[in-house]
Amino acid sequence: MGQTYLIPDFLTATLGFAVYLLGAEINTRVAALRRFNIPEPVTGGLLASLVVLALYLFFGVELSFELTSRDFLLVLFFAGIGLNARLSDLIAGGKPLLLLLVLTLATILMQNVIGAAGAVLFGYPAQAGVLFGSAALIGGHGTAIAWAPEVAEATGLEGATELGVAVATLGLVLAALVGGPIARLLVEGRDLSPSRPDEEHTVGVPGDVKAATTRIDHLTVMRVLLYLNLAIISGYALSEAITAAGLKLPLFVPCLIMGIVISNLRAAIAPSAPPVSRTPSLALISEFALGAFLAMSLMSLQLWTIAELGIVIAAIMAAQTLFAVAFVIWVLFPVMGGNYRAAVLAAGFGGFALGATPTAIANMTAVTKRYGPSPIAFIVLPLVSAFFVDIANAIVIQTIVTF
Repeated sequence: MGQTYLIPDFLTATLGFAVYLLGAEINTRVAALRRFNIPEPVTGGLLASLVVLALYLFFGVELSFELTSRDFLLVLFFAGIGLNARLSDLIAGGKPLLLLLVLTLATILMQNVIGAAGAVLFGYPAQAGVLFGSAALIGGHGTAIAWAPEVAEATGLEGATELGVAVATLGLVLAALVGGPIARLLVEGRDLSPSRPDEEHTVGVPGDVKAATTRIDHLTVMRVLLYLNLAIISGYALSEAITAAGLKLPLFVPCLIMGIVISNLRAAIAPSAPPVSRTPSLALISEFALGAFLAMSLMSLQLWTIAELGIVIAAIMAAQTLFAVAFVIWVLFPVMGGNYRAAVLAAGFGGFALGATPTAIANMTAVTKRYGPSPIAFIVLPLVSAFFVDIANAIVIQTIVTF
């Protein structure tokens, strides 16, 4: 009989840092990973998840990870995205934001059409298609777990939660792998470049950081941490107010909102104050938070849940991946303008459609560190994923399940 070991939170975080550094070292040595813009935490996280899988398959040892620190890093990261959001960028991002909303809704609908067709083909109820579709893919683990009981009640499907988690798990893996190659195909194939190449990076710093690191010191780091904490504290307060009003949003959403508010109020009230937004210190801290979050997320995946579903999940996920890649290359990219920003958004949307917002941001970070900045892309995509997706997805899923 197998044994289960619970890895405490502090050790999980420590392992996450080690996995992140392992991925960075591997990427340094393997040119193909750099060429295809595979994020460092993805490399290390997937390798660690394979080790965890081997322990389960060959020794009957199941590792379970406490992830409190990981969840805080996600909040920290989105607070940083908010601090980077300038009012001018929000205004400039109005049209791209609207277009991306429409494209996201189209993706949700198509994912569920593919999911329902695959479910029926393999003998599942058609309503279970949402667990092969947007509930688990664009929605991620949380949405899949939340809607699985509804699907089970409506269809009598046993193991609905396990099915949703397995699809979301494989989706996260695929999301981490497709974005970089998509960007390489679009950027290098069409010889694209940033319209404002001298702008600071939103997340992370370029590979050649010699010039940038001269502006990172103890004062700039402390200033950034202060404003990140202020955004998170006020985000907690806003979250409680939103909950009291009867709405439910993930904590990172109000923290993102308050980051935007604080950043723009600070710029209006004290325009000559030392900068926080678009500074190398904020970019570096944001990259650390995102990378550590993603490393911990991937290393904690229970890949054996995928193997247990075999050919069903493999066939349907192959179809979903082909759709996502084709959609971002031949629909999203030209609709969003066919320029460098559209290519960055295509890389992010590939990760977002199959996995989760952090994976999308990690894909975009890897791309912009190599080819150049695209600040508006880092504003538009999180706003869509934070505000629109959960609402639209819930409406579509509810309609399908109760049909």
